[in-house]
Amino acid sequence: MFGGVFGGGSSKPAQPMPGAMPPGQAQLDPNAQLAAAEQEMEMVTDMFARLNDLCYKKCLIQRYSDEELTKAESVCADRCVAKYFQVNREVGDKLAKMSAAKQ
Repeated sequence: MFGGVFGGGSSKPAQPMPGAMPPGQAQLDPNAQLAAAEQEMEMVTDMFARLNDLCYKKCLIQRYSDEELTKAESVCADRCVAKYFQVNREVGDKLAKMSAAKQ
């Protein structure tokens, strides 16, 4: 039923997932994988806390007259999050290019 979607019904060889380690390349030991996962989780948690704080201060009215967000608050929060991720991605790309240029 879903063979074409998930690659089961195709005669083409399966493609590795983006970011997957190519076969034959040394893999990290389990302790290093755990440390990397913990560091990534810490970075994501920090980014979410910064995003939450920034967009909350910028967009939400501090007088809670209604339990729902107003249209203006909702639009502002949506734009704030989109801009935050766009800038975050652009800075990451710029840093990656600078790092690659040094090597």
